[in-house]
Amino acid sequence: MLEPKKTFGNERMTMDAAYEAVAPDDFPAMMDVDRYNNRSTAFDKIISATHDHFWDPLDPKYIDFNDKWDLDRDLLVPMDFNLELQSAVSDKLDEGQKIYLVNESVRWTMSSILHGEQGALALSASLCHILKDPGAQEYAANQTREEARHVTGFAKYIQARWGKPTACGIVLRDLLVDIVATPLAWKKLVGMQMIVEGLAMGTFAKFYSETHDPLMKKLMQFVMTDEAFHHKFGKIWADRTVPNLPEAERDMIEDWALEVFMTLLRNSTGPEQKKVIYEKVGLDWRWVQSALLEAMTDRKLRQTMMEGTSVFRVLIKTLLKAGIITKRTASSYAAYVAMEELHGEGDRMIGDDIAEQGIRALLAINGAGGQAAIYAMGNVAAAE
Repeated sequence: MLEPKKTFGNERMTMDAAYEAVAPDDFPAMMDVDRYNNRSTAFDKIISATHDHFWDPLDPKYIDFNDKWDLDRDLLVPMDFNLELQSAVSDKLDEGQKIYLVNESVRWTMSSILHGEQGALALSASLCHILKDPGAQEYAANQTREEARHVTGFAKYIQARWGKPTACGIVLRDLLVDIVATPLAWKKLVGMQMIVEGLAMGTFAKFYSETHDPLMKKLMQFVMTDEAFHHKFGKIWADRTVPNLPEAERDMIEDWALEVFMTLLRNSTGPEQKKVIYEKVGLDWRWVQSALLEAMTDRKLRQTMMEGTSVFRVLIKTLLKAGIITKRTASSYAAYVAMEELHGEGDRMIGDDIAEQGIRALLAINGAGGQAAIYAMGNVAAAE
């Protein structure tokens, strides 16, 4: 039964009992004797499924980071993967400079992913401090473990290809700081489990599909086997909570999600944040920014967004299927994607097939064959 639960600060949010939260420093609430037997079954299947997608980034039987790559000669992704080279930037650079720009831009993106995974690790751990339901708390602990191996995996990949990551961009850093530090359970769940995880699934699927680097491809798939379940945790929250929210509370979530989406979209290329890369090939970031603005007309951006592997299309679909996009905000998203198409699609995401293939491969490595995977969007229960 839903009932108003006090969050922290000056905001209140109607919260399903399975996601009831207490103050981060209220450890005595975790020792309430009635709490231990008051466990939701909503998360049992995704908790037990963690064994199906176990992998160890430090064990070469799963992934070998000693695989070499010549960054000076070989593109990690196709040339047209790079937005800058779809603008007047391309006319200014020779072949070697283009390879450098492409590969260093991948480094910047991989570094952003690494910082995002570190944020997901910290946020998952913080959920263990506030989620009162033992099942939800156990799931958050599982996710913390999985996010920790993602941090290790991406750190190892970046070390193998470039030595060290680039600094976190200010837009992503501010978002991660906000959702990790907030005591508001709904903002953590929407911000990380839906927006960041939705963006991540789109990003991983695109890199998996287009990279030339077998090491990156394997890393992306193994990470996606975990992320598909993390995304599901947020979807369970949405299914159980959003339909029952008072209008004012739902509007607050919807408006905040749109604000975050637009901020991430406007800063997705990050010209100023990549200025060191441009300087290495003799370009000023301000000129690159103007070249991108000229090339990325609304029509072209819309065409890019409508591709099935579009990073932001996956994110928009995540929010739509969760009930966090309604008629109030749909027109804002419709500038970038065909909303009627998303309404007509099922719940499956473009990364689900990749994740399922990865789970079968992991089961084979782990000695369980490849037929026992329980992961499928229709098989992981979204409710008790």
